[in-house]
Amino acid sequence: MAKKAKKDEVLVEEPVQVKEVKEPQTPKWEMKDRMYYLTKKGKPLTYVLQSKSTRKKPLLWWDEAKALNREMRYASNQRSVFVDEQDDNVILSHIIFEEGVLFVPKEQQALQKLLSLYHPKRGYVYKERDDIAEAKEELIGIETEMEALNTAVSLEVDQAEAILRVELGSAVDKMSSAEIKRDLYVFARKNPVLFLDLVKDENVILRNLAIKANEMGIIKLSQDQRSFAWGSNDRKLMEVPFDENPYSAFAVWLKTDEGVEVYKSIQKRVN
Repeated sequence: MAKKAKKDEVLVEEPVQVKEVKEPQTPKWEMKDRMYYLTKKGKPLTYVLQSKSTRKKPLLWWDEAKALNREMRYASNQRSVFVDEQDDNVILSHIIFEEGVLFVPKEQQALQKLLSLYHPKRGYVYKERDDIAEAKEELIGIETEMEALNTAVSLEVDQAEAILRVELGSAVDKMSSAEIKRDLYVFARKNPVLFLDLVKDENVILRNLAIKANEMGIIKLSQDQRSFAWGSNDRKLMEVPFDENPYSAFAVWLKTDEGVEVYKSIQKRVN
């Protein structure tokens, strides 16, 4: 039989703590001089960017708050680029890039906001110069190059040869150890990302071994590049899967149960 609760017993619920959720803050618009540049390599002497709407080419910006497309035009005497916020006394102006560059002082806020926030060609026809972002990008490039060069210094000659063969092919066979190291450093400096990827690729050394074995006649690749066989007796070793590099496929096959013994045999003969 359940006991009755005492009359003087009071149940008090513990307060539930509600965590305050902070809404993400949108970046503030900064009053400053701004520089814009065309993204294409072949920059014309002058380039005129669309500055108003026409029947064939409307210049619009989708306003989510108002749920409508707002027409824009650049007028040098107006504080806004939106037609619905401009008065009737409009002085239309052109937006002209000279030698691929356009400088807009901080006093021209309407033009800056059109270029930085609203224009539909922003990001692919032209971009705003961002010194901080460019510095970060350059820093990443320099650090990657340094990592590649430091890695190149630590590599043994055999691994260096294997990596360099991807770049130079069979020409590596005629190079001295000093030449291999020199060209490896040049490769690491010019293509640091590719170099580091090759260092991490465990199949590079196996692929190099396969190429050397084929050049020495230990194994041979068929004329149609569809199969490998022993060079001494033409006994087939493996079929190359369709649309794969034969040496890359052979390197993968050497790591299989069937290919391990072949790998040991080839390595002994090459050495």
